[in-house]
Amino acid sequence: MAKKKVTSTDVARAAGVSQATVSMVLNKKYNVSFSKETVAKVEKAAKELGYAAHKRKTRKSSKKERLIVVFCSNLTNPYYVMLLQGIESRAKEQGFGLFVCNTQRDLRMEERYLRMMWELRPLGIIYTCNPSYCFMGLVEELAAHIPVTVINNQNEKLDVDAVELDNSKLGRIMARHLLELGHRRVAYIAPPLTARQKQRSKRVEGFLKEYAKEGIKDQVIIKAADEEIDFNVANIDSEYKIGYELTKELLKESTDVTAIAGLNDMIAFGVMDALHESKLKVPGDVSVMGCDNTLFARLHKVSLTTIEHFVVFKGRDACDIIMKKIASHAYEYSEIEPISTYHVEYEPKLIVRGTTSYAKKRK
Repeated sequence: MAKKKVTSTDVARAAGVSQATVSMVLNKKYNVSFSKETVAKVEKAAKELGYAAHKRKTRKSSKKERLIVVFCSNLTNPYYVMLLQGIESRAKEQGFGLFVCNTQRDLRMEERYLRMMWELRPLGIIYTCNPSYCFMGLVEELAAHIPVTVINNQNEKLDVDAVELDNSKLGRIMARHLLELGHRRVAYIAPPLTARQKQRSKRVEGFLKEYAKEGIKDQVIIKAADEEIDFNVANIDSEYKIGYELTKELLKESTDVTAIAGLNDMIAFGVMDALHESKLKVPGDVSVMGCDNTLFARLHKVSLTTIEHFVVFKGRDACDIIMKKIASHAYEYSEIEPISTYHVEYEPKLIVRGTTSYAKKRK
């Protein structure tokens, strides 16, 4: 009777580690790091069990070894395109290629891509938004072996490197600008404010806090889209439609608002078009502002007041963090594995253009 072939699963069980760890250790994947104890346990178990690794054909191209994976939730919003622009420009300078995973906020797609990482084995992973809460553990497990950087909301507790954004501060800056212009009765239009998209809620909370300081929080109308909208992000105008349709609803319900803030620039453009169709002038009748300072904010015939938080730079910084992690694992330092956590944050800046002005009394 033929002797049963020893598998990597057998080695993993004997060494008390995951099958993925066995695979990476025995295939000497130097783009990930393990303690000397882990490596020794795996090699000892493999030797004692008589494990023989499969010989793979050597590929002519080494591009696979110079790959960075980027997780995006949406490629229809220029914000994410700007992030990719920053990441790609830095990666290109260093001779890396990008593999973009567009999850479209679909949990099944996100999980599928995450599972692929063990086989794909990129040199680094960048999330352009917070990972879905249910996959935080999986992301942290990957981060133990592959450098992971998240461009995230400052208030999230993630044990990984991050290029941070205080969304609450963005909301406060937007509110303060409108308050200084005398706008008391205002509206804030947003995509679905779900638990999966906490950064949106933080932006709204920051806005409300500033109005609460003035004792007029009740004068702010919050209009958020239904959760189903998040499942239609493949439509390029989805966020524009949120701004347009919710503004139409708002004008039917209330005619006394003097300013409308959109959670992002794309929503603000929808707001402006809805106002225009209703024969209301911007900013003469209603002031409008957005957030993100996307390219379209500067190209629109009535340039949009918005918030700059240096999106392209954040993409470059996320890539730089990956490069630093890769470099730190390439050198020995007193036989101790270097452990570092990077956090970068830019100070947002108000960009005043032509869509906001002093509040005027309306009938």
